[in-house]
Amino acid sequence: MKKITKAVIPAAGFGTRFLPQTKAMPKEMLPLVDKPIIQYIVEELVESGIKDIIIVTGYHKRTIEDHFDVPNRELIENLKMGGEKKKPLIAEVERISSMANIAYVRQKGPYGNGTPLLNVRHIIGDEPFIYTFSDDFIVSKPSRFTQLIQAYEKYQSCCLGSIRIKRDEDYDRYGIAGGKEVAPGVIDIETIVEKPGKDKAPSDLANVSGYLFTPDIFDYLDEVVKNIGPDEEFYYNDALKLMLRDGKKIYAVEVKGGKYYDTGNKLEYMKTVVEFALKHPEINGQFRAFLQDTLKQEAK
Repeated sequence: MKKITKAVIPAAGFGTRFLPQTKAMPKEMLPLVDKPIIQYIVEELVESGIKDIIIVTGYHKRTIEDHFDVPNRELIENLKMGGEKKKPLIAEVERISSMANIAYVRQKGPYGNGTPLLNVRHIIGDEPFIYTFSDDFIVSKPSRFTQLIQAYEKYQSCCLGSIRIKRDEDYDRYGIAGGKEVAPGVIDIETIVEKPGKDKAPSDLANVSGYLFTPDIFDYLDEVVKNIGPDEEFYYNDALKLMLRDGKKIYAVEVKGGKYYDTGNKLEYMKTVVEFALKHPEINGQFRAFLQDTLKQEAK
């Protein structure tokens, strides 16, 4: 059984929900207090033992590459002039550039979340790998990727990170897995239904955030892309359905002990920023007092 050492992050989207902010800044670089969203994803991957990370980008995503690059000399010299109090910042920016082997691939192909996968096929080869987005994540201990890797080591099949749905409207937002529960929070998938609504959902386990794919998914992606029309989107979920058709095992794995954050729209992004600010060791007390005072003023 091959060890999981590679991960793919699609990051070629235009972030239109956040325009005009994302006209020049990639949505993946929007900050959660003092750290861009994508850095949380990379750190979580590294914590789970991932060594090689492939980020699939577009022409407007150079800022991501700059962020994970070696810090320039001018920045380091400026921080050194700040004396002892700036030393932790030097260590932090240097750490960012050495966390993992990060490669960048330009996205080419039809619109849809299946295209980034085919773009990295030559790099992944015949290894299992993690595929995760850059605008949502789950904070958990152990991390969601560690939990997915542990599930893969047990089942040796594709494992889809999942959460329990608590709100009725979420049945219209996510793909829902149906099948036999083979362990607490683990479903041997028989069907995946996209946005079924609560009444037609086969379970309450939604597939979100991060997945562990086996390399045979590439052959099924080839089959999907050959059969889509010129105006159709290219979805990896269609490849998963073909795998199920052929009797391939796929498991939905509930990420235990965590909280799901979606920063892909304005409201959920702002909620996430507030939560992270309330936990930030430098500002949490003052920020909490500010919120309390603001709410009191608004109530008057």
